[in-house]
Amino acid sequence: MKIAQIAPLYEAVPPRLYGGTERVVAHLANALVDLGHEVTLFASADTSTRAELAPMRAQALRLDPAPLKSDLASHLHMLGELRQRAHEFDVLHFHVDLLHFPFFEDMAQRTITTLHGRLDIADLPVVYRRWNRYPLVSISRHQRKPLPLANWLATVPHGLDASTYRFEPRSGDYLAFLGRISPEKRPDRAIEIARRAGLPLKIAAKIDAADATYFEQVIQPLLRDNPWVEFVGEIGDAEKSAFLGGARALLFPIDWPEPFGLVMIEAMACGTPVIGWRCGSVPEVIDDGTSGLIVEDMDQAVAAVHAVNQLDRRLVREAFESRFSARAMAGAYVAQYRRLTGQEDRSSNSSATAPEVALCSEFA
Repeated sequence: MKIAQIAPLYEAVPPRLYGGTERVVAHLANALVDLGHEVTLFASADTSTRAELAPMRAQALRLDPAPLKSDLASHLHMLGELRQRAHEFDVLHFHVDLLHFPFFEDMAQRTITTLHGRLDIADLPVVYRRWNRYPLVSISRHQRKPLPLANWLATVPHGLDASTYRFEPRSGDYLAFLGRISPEKRPDRAIEIARRAGLPLKIAAKIDAADATYFEQVIQPLLRDNPWVEFVGEIGDAEKSAFLGGARALLFPIDWPEPFGLVMIEAMACGTPVIGWRCGSVPEVIDDGTSGLIVEDMDQAVAAVHAVNQLDRRLVREAFESRFSARAMAGAYVAQYRRLTGQEDRSSNSSATAPEVALCSEFA
C-alpha cells in the first residue's frame, strides 16, 4: 500500500532526546517499510527514516534555536503540502491530534487518526461530534473513556523496534525514573519510594518551561536533601539501554490518566520490570507479576521494590516482544488500512483485547 505518515513537527523522528509520539511514528514507519509498503513520512528535515521523507521544516521546533517561531504556521504548511499530494496515497495516517479535521473532510474515510494524548479535556467532545467521519485509533482502551461515542476504529498499542533496546539479564541496584518532570508524573513519589526502600534513584527527565516552577520549588529541594538521588537530565536512545537495563525497576508512579506510557515498554525491552500505579493505561501495559508489579499506594510501592527481583527479566523482555514490538504495531495498523480501503482480511483482528479499567483515583 501507499501510506502517508504525518508526524508532529515538535521533535525529529525519532526525537534526539525526550519525545513519545515522534518516536512511535519513527518505529511504525520503518516497520511498515520492512513489511513491503511504500511509506512517505511528513516530518521535520532532521528526521532519520527508512521511509521516503517529505521534509516540512528544516529543524524540529523544540530544539530550533530561532527565538521566534510558529508551531501553528509550520503545521498548517505541512497540511497544505499534504493536501496537494493526498491523491498519491491509499491511506493518510495522522498523528497531529485534530489539527487536520477541517481540511480533509472530503477524504476522511481513507484517513486514520491516532490520538496520542489525554482526552478528558472540556472542549474535545464538541469537536469529535462535529468531525465524526474521521476514523480514530486509541492507544489504550482507557484513553477512550472520556469520549465513548467518538468514531473509534480500533485500539492499537504502541510498539518499538526491539533492536533499539539492549536486553540486560542482570540488573544493578538502583531504581530509575525516566520521562518528564511534572506534577502528574510524580517524581516526588519516586524519590520517596526510593528513600523508604533504601535504594539509590536515578532520574533522567526533561523539564518543560511550564514545569520549571514545579521543579524549582518541589523537586530541587528533594534533590538537595537526598544525596542518593542523581538527576541525570534528558537522555536519548543511545543512553537508554544502559540507564534502564541497569535498574532494578522503573518507577512509574503517575497521578493522571496516562494514555499509554511509552517508557514502560522501553524498560520492558531492556528486561527491566515496571512498578506502576494502578492508573490510566498501566493495567493494560503491565502484566502484573510478569513484566512488573501494579500498586495502589506508597506502602505497596515500597514492598514492590523488594519483591521485583523475583521477576524473571527474560520474561519481561518476552512480554515486550510478544505485545509491543514495532512489527506487531505495524501489522495491526495494516489490518486497519486494509479495512478502510476494502482490502480487509476477514480473519484478522488487530484490536487490543485488554479489558476496560477504572479511571484514575487519588492516592496518598
